[in-house]
Amino acid sequence: MKYQVQLQVVLLSSVICFTACKNKDVENEVKGYHVKGDTVYIGSDNILTSKIKLSDVEVEPYSREVITAGTVQPIPTQFAYIAPPFSGRIVKSYIKMGQRVSANTPLFEINSPDFTSAQKDFYQAHSAKELVQKELKRKEDLIENGVGSQKELEEALSALQIAEKEYENAHAALLVFQVTPENMVLGQSLIVRSPISGNVIGNNIVTGQYIKDDSEPIVTIADLSQVWVTAQVKEKDIRFIHEEDDIEMHIQAYPGKIVKGKVFHIEEAVDEATRSIKVLSVCDNKEELLKIGMYTTVHFLDKSSGFVHIPETALLQGEKYSYVYVLSAPDTYVRTPVEVEVSKNGKAVIAEGLGSGSKIISEGGYYLK
Repeated sequence: MKYQVQLQVVLLSSVICFTACKNKDVENEVKGYHVKGDTVYIGSDNILTSKIKLSDVEVEPYSREVITAGTVQPIPTQFAYIAPPFSGRIVKSYIKMGQRVSANTPLFEINSPDFTSAQKDFYQAHSAKELVQKELKRKEDLIENGVGSQKELEEALSALQIAEKEYENAHAALLVFQVTPENMVLGQSLIVRSPISGNVIGNNIVTGQYIKDDSEPIVTIADLSQVWVTAQVKEKDIRFIHEEDDIEMHIQAYPGKIVKGKVFHIEEAVDEATRSIKVLSVCDNKEELLKIGMYTTVHFLDKSSGFVHIPETALLQGEKYSYVYVLSAPDTYVRTPVEVEVSKNGKAVIAEGLGSGSKIISEGGYYLK
């Protein structure tokens, strides 16, 4: 009995071994290829040749992309805080919130004793200059008639130079406030005007209110037809960004809307806390979609250059890297590691590993794994 059991075990083992060997032969027959290192050799009459598809490597223009968050800010030269130049009482307002104004547009009117003093200084300087001019003319007449002295004439010339300088200073002091001194009436109120064109985005004017000359600004004008977008770019990615590069911005408030712009300035210093660098970009905002302080997603686009493009189906994933099979000779393929820049729209952009002119397995490469 024991002998029969042992015989059955031996017979069963023989059957299993025969079946395994037969299956291995079938598997090898189906595979019909052999591997040596990273090279795969396939017989030309093998069934696998009908299961794989070859494609030529294509080189197409591509712009490297760096994506980060950004914040909308006004351009300083297109943003004005306006405070009263003198202490006084506001007697009239010309604007309302959101109003579009041009440069030199009246904003508000203020009645100020300080402004009246500035007017008096101008009129006094004007009168003094006229008196000195008359005195000089008189001295010149005396010299011509032989009864004047050269010293008196020189003193009159010196006095005129001083008077003219004082007049110029008083005149310039009024021009700063966009007042035309020649058309001014002594005691008139000061009309404060906008220094830039833009929209009224801040209006704290209260008619009748007395305001000191060191008060906070009461009007804010901003030209938001263009804005700055401030973004923090990681130190490792800054090499892909240059001034005048194009950018695209995606705004959560407007899904699907893309706003374009250009890199304006790259900061020279790295933020030691975040290891990032501030990048300023200028964006058109004629539609006024971008609001101050709004968050955006910024796509920095490097200048376009030629990159290898392959079908995504050609990519295979190994334990440590992605790879493709490159045709090196008839029915011979080399497993080649590649560095993928990005994959989208069914194609993979290859940064390293492939050159133009190569032919790869674009479909069916997994049969050779």
